[in-house]
This record gives sequence, C-alpha cells and structure tokens, in this order.
Amino acid sequence: MLACFIPPALAQTKTGTIRGSVIDPAGAVVPNASIRLIDVDRGSQTQVATGNGGFYTFANVRPGHYRMEAEKSGFKLVRLTGITVNAQDNLDQNFRLDVGAVSDSISVEANAVNVNATDGTVSTLVDRTFADNLPLNGRSFQTLIMLTPGVVVTPTVFNDQGQFSVNGQRADANYFTVDGVSANFGVTGYFPLGQTAGGGLPALTVSGGTNSLVSADAMQEFRIQTSSFAPEFGRMPGGQISIVTRSGTNRFHGTLFEYFRNGVLDANDWFANFNHLRKPEERQNDFGGVIGGPVFKDRTFFFFSYEGLRLRQPVTQATAVPDNTCQVFGDARAMAPTSNAALLERVPISKRRRAFCAVRTECEWMPTVRPACDGDGTIQC
Repeated sequence: MLACFIPPALAQTKTGTIRGSVIDPAGAVVPNASIRLIDVDRGSQTQVATGNGGFYTFANVRPGHYRMEAEKSGFKLVRLTGITVNAQDNLDQNFRLDVGAVSDSISVEANAVNVNATDGTVSTLVDRTFADNLPLNGRSFQTLIMLTPGVVVTPTVFNDQGQFSVNGQRADANYFTVDGVSANFGVTGYFPLGQTAGGGLPALTVSGGTNSLVSADAMQEFRIQTSSFAPEFGRMPGGQISIVTRSGTNRFHGTLFEYFRNGVLDANDWFANFNHLRKPEERQNDFGGVIGGPVFKDRTFFFFSYEGLRLRQPVTQATAVPDNTCQVFGDARAMAPTSNAALLERVPISKRRRAFCAVRTECEWMPTVRPACDGDGTIQC
C-alpha cells in the first residue's frame, strides 16, 4: 500500500476541530488576534484571526500533535504546547492575553485529557499506543473493537457475515471508513446479494481480519462511535468505525516485523495423538514493514506499508470410511457399486478393525447379542 498525504486533501470524517475564544485580563474579548496552529511533526502551520466576538475556529484538523500561538499588538505572545488532536475531536482552547510587548511570551501546557463538550456523541478512541501495548491475535485489531461499551460479539454464518452488534443493531449495520473513504465493499458467498450490494460488510480478509483495511503498524488510531453521532454518519445505523492511517513526517521512520509459528513451537493435535499420527507440518509467517518520511520538507510526505501472510495450516479430522468389518455391521465395500470398488479399496482400514474381523469367527452369532471389541482387538461375546 502506497499513500502520499497532502494536508489540504483531508476527509471530514477523520479530522478534528479546534475552537475557542481570546480575552484580555479584564475579561473583554480581543478581536483580530492572530491564532496559529503548528503541526509539530510536519512543520506546517495554519493561521486564522478572531472575529468581532473574539472567537476562532480551525476545521478539518488532521489527527496529530500540535502547538498553538495567540498574538496581537500590545499583548504578550501566548504559546500553548502539548496539544493532541484525535479523529473527530472537538476541542476548546481558550486564550487569555496579558498586556505587554509581543517579544515577551508565555508558554502553557495543554490539558492532556480531551473532553467533548460540543455534542452528545458516545465514542471510544483506540490510539496507536494502546494498540502497541496489547497482543493482537493475527495482527488484526477488530478484537479491540469488542472492548467498546455496547459492542456484543455475534456468530458469523454463511448468510450473515457481520462479526459484532452495536447497541442491538444488526451485525451488517456497521460502517467502516479508512481515512474518510468507505471500506464497506466486502462480499459474501450467499446468493442473495443484499449485504454485498447494499454495502453492509467491511472488506475484511478471508479469515475475517482487518489486515486488508490497514496493517496494524500502519494504523495511527481508530474511533468507534456507538450512538448520538452526527448526520454525516447516517449511512448505516450501527457503529461508525473511523480508521486513520499514519503518514510521513519531516523525519524518516520505519519498522520491520515478522511473526511466525511452526511445528517446533506448537503441540500435536489431540486427535492426531489419539490415533498415533505424527504431528503435521504447520508454517505461518506474517511479515512486512512500514517506512515514511519527507518528499519536500514541511510540504509533501510519503508513507509505505506492506504486510504479507504465508500460511500452511493442516487439519486433522476424524471421519467414517467405508469398511469391510464383518457381516454384523454390513460390508460397505461389497455393497458399493462396481464402478466405485477400485476407489474404495484404496481407503485404508485401521489395524483395530482388521483384528476385529480376524477374530469374529471365534464367536457364534446371536441376533440379540452384539459382539464388542476391547482395547487389544479381541472379541467378547
């Protein structure tokens, strides 16, 4: 996956908003003050001015780390640091300007807890730090969605491929977006194309993981809204899962990874052990990496992500095979059509069943008595 992110081309569903007011020491509003929003990682900045009411707004702010500066002639410069914007945040950052020279400055650390005081949306944010500190089975983060209040795991069947229900909604009523673009174009083998054609299923992998949407190392964060979300999310009534990917910064950064399993690390299957079968070969290699950096400093950045999966997963299954175990049970091979006789002869017969037939003649058959074979292959009548 190759992606190049340019700041102006941002999707509304993944960005945040910063708004606030500017006042002087007496509590009066300060119009025409300059407010700058500076991206710490990418070096870009955006500037707006307060209106006559002393209010300002930064819309479509990409998730990331920022600092802000408030400035006006006759007042000291106020610098606010440590601002973190997450997907769909609505932050209030107010400034109080003290009288003095612009060359003087005051630095303030922002509140680390982002509280939504604008609307009643109920949502849960999972950032990169949280995802990195938890083991993810199969490097798929949909298990983190299950930790959200209101989410209940539902059984996945052939004609209903949804994996979870949010607040009692149908499992195919959840809406996934990646960087603001819909990811609900998954398909199912069920003949009526209601879920597929209606866009009710996310484009997950064949094993049901989110790796096909974005690799765990390439994900910056995701937010799942469970109720009271804005009308812009009204396409589906269930949970709204907004995934944000990482992007390049002014510094080159990257990671490599490989997760593997094989027969040396895993025990033999219980049924294989019971039937004295050797441990089958198992090979799983999940590998890849990410790299990002600047193309033009403070302007254009690149980010590349790759993840590959190589899986050999044997299956041990206990099943019934056509046997020639004695008249009392019926000779399945003898009763088979002639055209299938050669094929049935290739099916192996267990040693215990051979021993059963070898000693069957030692007992006189009674219609009301069924012979039993004990552990050493002998018959007890």
